[in-house]
Amino acid sequence: MRNVSSISIRDVRGGAVLAVKVVPGASRDRVVGVLGDCLKVATTAPPERGRANAAVAGILAGALGAALRDLSLRAGGGRAQKEFFVAGVSAAELRRRLAEL
Repeated sequence: MRNVSSISIRDVRGGAVLAVKVVPGASRDRVVGVLGDCLKVATTAPPERGRANAAVAGILAGALGAALRDLSLRAGGGRAQKEFFVAGVSAAELRRRLAEL
């Protein structure tokens, strides 16, 4: 993936926090690319009762090679821009994994 350096990823205790722009109700589940300082992720799930958030966590886990249990929504539950916490990895490691997509 290109422009990974512009994504907001920061180290925090126990892992890293990744800025994500979510597009619910899309035609397919996928990591779209970089949008501003966020990783853009599209999901077919609707933005109802946390369905899109759960779907995006699964998409991210698969793309990053992480276990679903290692991802959690940290901020932005009801907004399109969110922050996901990824346990056990550094910001540098997340950037490396995203660059390989």
